[in-house]
Amino acid sequence: MIDPELLKILVCPETKEPVALADSALIEQFNARIQEQTLLRKDGKSVTVLLESGLLRADGKVLYPIRDNIPVMLIPESILVEAQA
Repeated sequence: MIDPELLKILVCPETKEPVALADSALIEQFNARIQEQTLLRKDGKSVTVLLESGLLRADGKVLYPIRDNIPVMLIPESILVEAQA
């Protein structure tokens, strides 16, 4: 679980918009896509590790994965939500 105090200060490194924990339905949807090998990162590479959670940018367009309770706030490893629909 992400420390609530850390969550208050985290922002998207690209747009500086706030981020919030993604809902479990989105994580489940993305994990199904990972198992189908159809989920892509922003850099075009496949996501190969199931998501335990993620941080969704305020505009809902980008998800940053959380691995081992650590947010991965790297732009190339982010997932474009709209591109996955």
